[in-house]
Amino acid sequence: MTKHPQALKVVIADDETPARSRVRDLLEDCAGSFPIELVGEAASGRELLALLGQTPADVVLLDIRMPEMDGLEAAQHLLKLQEPPSVIFTTAYNDHALKAFELHAVDYLVKPIRLRRLHDALTRARAITPLRLDVLQRIAPEPRKHLSVQERGKVILIAVSDIRYLRAELKYVTVRTAEREHLVEESLSRLEQEFTDQFVRIHRSCLVARAHIVGFEKESVEAGESRWAVILNGLDEKLPVSRRQQHIVKEFGRSLL
Repeated sequence: MTKHPQALKVVIADDETPARSRVRDLLEDCAGSFPIELVGEAASGRELLALLGQTPADVVLLDIRMPEMDGLEAAQHLLKLQEPPSVIFTTAYNDHALKAFELHAVDYLVKPIRLRRLHDALTRARAITPLRLDVLQRIAPEPRKHLSVQERGKVILIAVSDIRYLRAELKYVTVRTAEREHLVEESLSRLEQEFTDQFVRIHRSCLVARAHIVGFEKESVEAGESRWAVILNGLDEKLPVSRRQQHIVKEFGRSLL
């Protein structure tokens, strides 16, 4: 696979070394029909994002099952790149996922990958409809382990376990960790659905991480009235709890005793 100005730039992402080696050999065979350039390999979703932040690609052959971050989550973060590559998923099993892929016209290859199927997938790779975040979220069986933002052309990952709160700000959501704030262009209600076991709504525009609630405090407001505010691990900021959500003070207060 030699460099060529019109070559299809390909990245292989798979945590298994033999699987990457097999795909590499198949790409060599495909290169006899049209120019292909293998521009990199990654053994995890995190490695893939770092690689593509430095080396643009036209298509990623992306394994679904990988530790730490699976292919479905990695594909969601790839959408934050300025020019996301086309994605062809590879998988050894999971009939449910394959049916979902077919329903949404998401391209995939079943392992062991056959030369003809790979050749056909690559020949139409440039014409593949770009993946949509909402489709990937419907297909993914588990919540993401990270949110992501683009900063200076790179995708920055934010571990969900580090997030203290999510707060709606016009069309953005502020993601607050103990260290800093990030802005993500996602819906607060969609995030609430995805992370319902990890976050609880304290206000119409704010979700807080259940694991980081350390207590509640009554604050004085105008006209001598008071309200509850939630105290979060690692933050000086206290967040007001709306009247409608006052029940969480009692629910969490019992568990904090």
